Amino acid sequence: MDDKLIVEMYLRRNEEALSQTEQKYGRYCHYVANNILLSDQDSEECVNDTYLRAWNSIPPTIPDNLKAFLGKITRNLALDMYDKNHAKKRNDAIELVFDEISEIISDTSLGDCTMVDELALKKALNEFLGSLDTKKRLIFMQRYWYLSSVKDIAITCRLSENNVKIILSRLRSKFKKHLEKEGIKL
Repeated sequence: MDDKLIVEMYLRRNEEALSQTEQKYGRYCHYVANNILLSDQDSEECVNDTYLRAWNSIPPTIPDNLKAFLGKITRNLALDMYDKNHAKKRNDAIELVFDEISEIISDTSLGDCTMVDELALKKALNEFLGSLDTKKRLIFMQRYWYLSSVKDIAITCRLSENNVKIILSRLRSKFKKHLEKEGIKL
């Protein structure tokens, strides 16, 4: 079913929107959640919460891209659940990803961001991603949006793990230089 029709169902408060969303995007949302939570049960709970959040958000929000909208909700819910589940524990794989990206963007600087700063950062990120070839963009997004492991990225891209690590290191450096060029200090 077309996304516009699904969104229209949400707007009309037709509960069929939920089953259509699950049918079309359930596996995608589960993938996003499971990369963070590493638990089918927690991921399923997160995906169900995604449907509820979408139901409560549409309207007033009318997403231009339903998949991205659901992915963002799922990712945020999964990160919240991860924080709750690991308040006193560490998941070294997830922490490593956060450590890598904190070389560029620190948590404290993001906390102080104004809406203008966030928009400038989003614009700079989109420009940076647009400047990359497809494979490098995929690697960057898999690592820093989907929080995929280096091993999984290597398998997906048919590269060695070491090659993926080198590419990620170069991409982080290139992204940092791009932010500096744009005058964004984090």
